[in-house]
Amino acid sequence: MKKTHRDEWRVMVTIKPRRPADLGLTGLNDLAEFIAPTGPITFAVLPRRLGKLAAGMSVPDSMMSRDIEGDYRRRCEDIAAELRQRPQVAEVTVTCTETHFCSHCGLGWEVLTAEEAADPANRQDERTVEGEPVCCEKAIAEFRAERGIPALAETGGAA
Repeated sequence: MKKTHRDEWRVMVTIKPRRPADLGLTGLNDLAEFIAPTGPITFAVLPRRLGKLAAGMSVPDSMMSRDIEGDYRRRCEDIAAELRQRPQVAEVTVTCTETHFCSHCGLGWEVLTAEEAADPANRQDERTVEGEPVCCEKAIAEFRAERGIPALAETGGAA
């Protein structure tokens, strides 16, 4: 079965600055002129770690939460809601890095494409189909059982 690990939560923000204050540049009116960028500026806002207690004091996130992924997602959604209220903000998206792996063997999750499933060099047998995992026999067996595809024939055993 495919398992997904999500980390590196962040809020992607696109702003369209129209004046120096939109970039936090205040108090310069008598000294400088502002030339707006030709296009939008996109940057990432990272949530503070769950385990960060104070300056120089932190604990592992697992000591602060039973739902680390959910807490980071909620923290990012709170940041996004606050940013959406700003007039210079054009777009806000909450995102993270997803890593997919096999629950049986722990390898990275990879499946056959339609072209690979049609190529005899990549097939386990004549019933190999698009979307079938390639990491281990347990994953293939689970995939086939869920879809009603006959299991792989036993190999290497005596009759």
